[in-house]
Amino acid sequence: MTTGTSGTPLRVGLIGYGLAGSVFHAPLISTTEGLALDTVVTSNPERQDQARAEHPGVRIAATPDELFERADELDLIVIASPNKTHVPLATTALKAGLPVVVDKPVAGTAAEARELAALADERGLLLSVFQNRRWDNDFLTLRKLLDAGELGDVWRFESRFERWRPQLKGGWRESGDPAEIGGLLYDLGSHVVDQVLTLFGPATQVYAESDVRRAGAETDDDTFIALTHASGVRSHLYVSATTAQLGPRFRVLGSQAGYVKYGLDPQEAALREGRRPGPGWGTEPESLWGRVGSGESPLTGGGRPEPTVPGDYPAYYAAVARALLEDGPNPVTALEAAAALDVLEAARRSARDGVTVTL
Repeated sequence: MTTGTSGTPLRVGLIGYGLAGSVFHAPLISTTEGLALDTVVTSNPERQDQARAEHPGVRIAATPDELFERADELDLIVIASPNKTHVPLATTALKAGLPVVVDKPVAGTAAEARELAALADERGLLLSVFQNRRWDNDFLTLRKLLDAGELGDVWRFESRFERWRPQLKGGWRESGDPAEIGGLLYDLGSHVVDQVLTLFGPATQVYAESDVRRAGAETDDDTFIALTHASGVRSHLYVSATTAQLGPRFRVLGSQAGYVKYGLDPQEAALREGRRPGPGWGTEPESLWGRVGSGESPLTGGGRPEPTVPGDYPAYYAAVARALLEDGPNPVTALEAAAALDVLEAARRSARDGVTVTL
């Protein structure tokens, strides 16, 4: 593996140029100091043209095999292809001597994630999981409040990643084939579970309800997960494509105060619109700030407005670059991702069998 010489950016091969690859990974890679988007892998001619237009000079490979044939010309592989390909592609990359970033979920099972982590350790290579929503504006704001002790002891945490999408969009994410690892539990659930484990530590019990609501749907589109943490916090997590009225993104209730925040972090929308990180990135207007207080609803003026910390997705790839160039810490490890998969697997079992699962 080449780790770049002074002033020479690491050459990145990106596998997949759908939503994840084109909207999230490619823009963030190409704007990160120390990284250069060298090659995009996609067999779709329209996406090949799109990649060339959006990243002039980028090389195109039609298949992962074509990319791996010149592994010695690359320094990092990023896997943003469909979920079922994550484990085999990450395995191939690691065996080729290349560090890897894998989009979430890193695998379909916690066991597979731990096997990948063991392989990376054995080869002495970085294996990182793209959990960008640790750098959402509301998450960063809540961490700031928790670190300052402003809420006291947190008793209950509610997180909602809800959408109103009554019509199916199609594609593998909505497939009922278990091999595709589709459905909201593993899609949006990967985000909300990772966030809550990062904030409040490991879960000891998992209860879930999972439904297929939309006509023609094959996999879960409305799921609820309740966690009991070893720390004593109770978390209620909602992921849904069928929510006609959206609830607060976060409602955090502590012994001294609560924090309520509505609305999604603006970074995904900005990236979809073609904007790129720069001055003012990740900021939101004061009208969208959450509120901290006690004894009254934030919608009737209770509490004080809490300035939202700007979201910072670029921090993830900046940390990846430091990990490779300066031996900095891995921003999201595969073992952390495996712990989240333990919860997702338990949630799937709980919803199927109508039981509470002890971890």
